[in-house]
Amino acid sequence: MRYISDLKDGSSVKDIYLCKKRQSLVTRAGKAYETLTFQDKTGTIDAKIWDPDSMGIGEFGEMDYVDVSGEVITFQGHLQLNVRRARLCHEGEYDPSDYLPVSERNVDDMYKTILKFVDSIENPHLKKLLEMFFVDDTEFIKAFKLSSAAKSVHHGFIGGLCEHTLGVAQLCHFYCKCYPLLKRDLLVSVALLHDIGKVRELSAFPRNDYTEEGQLIGHIVIGCEMINEKIKEIDGFPPVLAAEVRHCILAHHGEYEFGSPKKPAIIEAAALNFADNTDAKMEIFKEAILGTTVGEGWIGYQNFLSTNVRKTTI
Repeated sequence: MRYISDLKDGSSVKDIYLCKKRQSLVTRAGKAYETLTFQDKTGTIDAKIWDPDSMGIGEFGEMDYVDVSGEVITFQGHLQLNVRRARLCHEGEYDPSDYLPVSERNVDDMYKTILKFVDSIENPHLKKLLEMFFVDDTEFIKAFKLSSAAKSVHHGFIGGLCEHTLGVAQLCHFYCKCYPLLKRDLLVSVALLHDIGKVRELSAFPRNDYTEEGQLIGHIVIGCEMINEKIKEIDGFPPVLAAEVRHCILAHHGEYEFGSPKKPAIIEAAALNFADNTDAKMEIFKEAILGTTVGEGWIGYQNFLSTNVRKTTI
C-alpha cells in the first residue's frame, strides 16, 4: 500500500485507509459536501467529498476501512485528498497493523526503564504509590502501554504515553543533577505519574478520541483523582507530601490558559512543567520535520508551535 506519509501534491490515490472522521456539511452556497479524515500508521490526511450523492461514493462510517480513489492537492499549506470514489472494505482486504500508528521505540524496553526509575525511588511512600500503578495494577499497565499521549499534537500513537512519560522522567532526572535543590524522589515520581489520567481521557486505538470522562473532566483532574485513591490505601502517607504530589499533577501544564487548575507553587512542580513542555515541543518539531516532503528549508506554519518552522541546514 501507499502510506499517507508518502503522498504529495498531485498524487493520485487508489488505496485503503481507515476513516477516522466523516461529517456532512454545507457550503455557503448551500451545496452539500463531506469532510473526512483518513489514517494509516504513518499519519492522517484531511479529505473532502464534493459530490456525496455520486454513484461512486458508497456507504461507510467512522472507524471503517475504505477503498479510496482521488487526487491530492495542497490547500492552505496542507495536503488534502479530494475523493472521487469510495467503498466500504471487507475483512481480509486489509491488515489492521498498517493503520495503527506505533512508537518507533520498543514499548516493553521503555517500560523496563520506567520500572528502573520506580526502583530508584528511596522514599517508601512514593515508591509504594508508584508500585501500586506500575507494578501491581495489571489493567492499568496494559492500558498505559497501549495508550497515546494525545489525540493529536504530540506522541499520538500506540506507546506514545509510555514514550512521553519516560522522556519527561529522564529530563527530570537530569534537572536534579543540575539543580540540587530539587527533591529527586518527588520530581521523578510526579514525572512518572503526571499523565496517567490519559488512560481514561482517551479511548483505545483505532479511535483514540476523547472519552466522555475525558471531555468533561480532563486528564489532569482524572490523574489527580487516581493518585488520591491509591494514596488513601497507603498507611501513614504524609498529608503534606500527598498534597505536594497532587499539586504537581494539577500544575503540570503551567498556566490556567493551558488547562492547569493551579500554577506551580513549588520548585518540583515548575520543573515538571518545563520537562513536560520540552518533551512535547521536541516531539512536535520532530513530527513536523519528519512528516514533510520538503528537502531543506522552510516547512510551513505549525499551529501548535505558533510559528513557521524551518529545517536546519546540514
